[in-house]
Amino acid sequence: MNARERMLAAINRQPVDRIPTDIWATGEVWARLRAHFGEGVDLGAVLHIDGFAGAGPVPYVGPALPASAPGESVDYWGIRRKPMDYGLGTYAEQSHYPLAEARTIDDLVRYRWPQADWFDYSAMRGPTEAAHQHHAIQCGYMAPFYFHNQLRGLEQSLIDPLDDPAFTHYLLGRLADFFYEQHRLMFQACEGLIDIAQVTDDYGSQSGPMIGLEVFREFYKPHLRRFIDLCHEFGIKVFHHDDGACRPFLPDLVAMGIDILNPIQWTCPGMDRAELKRDFGGRVCFHGAVENQRILPFGTPGEVRAEVRACIDTLAADGTGYILASCHNLQANTPVENIVAMYDEAWTYGVR
Repeated sequence: MNARERMLAAINRQPVDRIPTDIWATGEVWARLRAHFGEGVDLGAVLHIDGFAGAGPVPYVGPALPASAPGESVDYWGIRRKPMDYGLGTYAEQSHYPLAEARTIDDLVRYRWPQADWFDYSAMRGPTEAAHQHHAIQCGYMAPFYFHNQLRGLEQSLIDPLDDPAFTHYLLGRLADFFYEQHRLMFQACEGLIDIAQVTDDYGSQSGPMIGLEVFREFYKPHLRRFIDLCHEFGIKVFHHDDGACRPFLPDLVAMGIDILNPIQWTCPGMDRAELKRDFGGRVCFHGAVENQRILPFGTPGEVRAEVRACIDTLAADGTGYILASCHNLQANTPVENIVAMYDEAWTYGVR
């Protein structure tokens, strides 16, 4: 099998020659891997990573973006970010929430909502066709709860549904309409080439859900269902990312038709790997799961190898339905030898 065949077989829960792998990592990790293996080396090849290729690019051709301060970035939502140095690594942290001060639906009407025609979809197909032969193609990112957080700020976005349901429904409707139309145009531009799209969010925290099921079902679930149906209309599998303790939402999400669940943060309540495989393994493929809060950054290579074997033994207990990766971006405090151990063990132990 090549990388494309292996990834798609696992997603479809069909036999694979070995458990496929993926990688998510910070810029610091990529730099250290290049320094370790040498500039110009194909890191995917030396680490035996299957991975996804992205469809695109989708050039922005809309109105001029707002001015930004030195060191700050701003996007077409008006969301601003500044680099924050945490010592070992730097993240672009959000510094401005464009709808934080909105109080009424009229305030939302006056906001400059992004439009689907702000992008040139004609530029997508060529690069996507070039990658399609060898890699599974991923395209798109639809996340209503996450963007609600980013537009209003996390605390206010959690209050909104309880404080002003009509305001919240209007905001989410405008968000969702943009995502739906933008992705419909991307899917049309690359019809027949896209394998996976993200319909995603973060409902789980380290210890439990961030919102209740009633709020999820009234405010967010209808939009997720619409996005999932759009993907399936084009024959595209749905990748759902949901950090933390998201177990209460999984029956609804699986019933709506998600195809891939990431990141399987199994140390959180309700996220036991064997139980997830037992309850949902007949309907979804699992992605991620290699623990990277303790084992990858602070464990020994031997402990990393044991963790890889445990993930394969549980999430691929039937020989398929699992793509091995860390359960978040590999961080700058993860030793290179542990990263090498993770992918080497997957390469050797993952043979079916």
